[in-house]
Amino acid sequence: MRTGVANLPLHYGKAPRWLFEKMVPLAREISRAIVYEYDSEELLVRLSDPFWFQSFGCVLGFDWHSSGLTTTTLGALKEALKGQENELGIYVCGGKGKTSRKTPREIEGYCEKGAFSKPSILTSSSRLSAKVDNNALQDGFTLYHHNFIFTSSGSWAVVQQGMSDYYARRYHWRFQSKTQNTLRLRSGQAKHKKEKEFSFVREPHAGIASQKLGVRTLNLVAGESENTRQTVTELSKEKPEKILNYLKKINELTLSEHHYVKVNPESIRKILLSTYERQAQDFQALLGMEGVGAKTLRALTLISDLIFGTRTSVKDPAKFSFAHGGKDGHPYPVDREGYQKSIDILQKAINKAKIGKSDRIEALRRLAFN
Repeated sequence: MRTGVANLPLHYGKAPRWLFEKMVPLAREISRAIVYEYDSEELLVRLSDPFWFQSFGCVLGFDWHSSGLTTTTLGALKEALKGQENELGIYVCGGKGKTSRKTPREIEGYCEKGAFSKPSILTSSSRLSAKVDNNALQDGFTLYHHNFIFTSSGSWAVVQQGMSDYYARRYHWRFQSKTQNTLRLRSGQAKHKKEKEFSFVREPHAGIASQKLGVRTLNLVAGESENTRQTVTELSKEKPEKILNYLKKINELTLSEHHYVKVNPESIRKILLSTYERQAQDFQALLGMEGVGAKTLRALTLISDLIFGTRTSVKDPAKFSFAHGGKDGHPYPVDREGYQKSIDILQKAINKAKIGKSDRIEALRRLAFN
């Protein structure tokens, strides 16, 4: 798994229509080039890398320092791959605002047409990745954008973005199916780096770039929060009255700065009854339960920390290139003529590459001399 986080100033407005109309074909040709030269899994790898994604958005002509780079780049990519999903073996679901809530239905729709045989696995992964970045990692950013991208092998990537004051934070995820991993190794394809075992709830983000760090972060997916995750899970199985009594005692204490959470015991009684009845096997199962959100997790974490002394991370986990300029003129205005030339050259190269696969890499390499 290779994932990451990037922070961007929050910008409002939309990309100019003329620019978006150019971003779509250029995104299509770049995607085709990667898939034809490598495979659809390689495109997932690159989209899950926050630094490559940032460069991708800049190449398409969006501003490097704009939150719109995420939403517009993914919108252009989704539009670019329409009608070519089966050919390329990659499917883009979700988007911004209300569109993000349609992600499960879009996944199921593609799977009904033969994209993947087990849609429930993908829809569950989509929901859980969002719950991690919204609830298990409480860094002050509220998600408003979610894209789920998957291949016919069951591998997937998530690119989602949250908002906080004047900043947006982008989160990247990637999961490679065991079947695809085995096939890549058998074919002799080199792995980018040694893969770590995938986990939704332990260090899912690595390779982080950020300009703004949260001052009051609750990081339940940090490695050092392992004992807290276990204790919180056990607490969720207790009778609600016992947990509520703990909370009442805690509310009478004068807490230090990092214990900033104030919880109304009665407001989470219903959720605690639900967790008690369902008896979660582990923290991931607890996190995935309907109704278990940020407030419930904060309350259980506070009890775990103050009553049982478990160590919980309160550290924020957050630790280009230009080809055609940017829509706001940074670092220079978009060169429309040069932009169209890039699209034309890529289209010709890819079409030639499709004719003779043995010569495909040479067709692309010759771009440097045209």
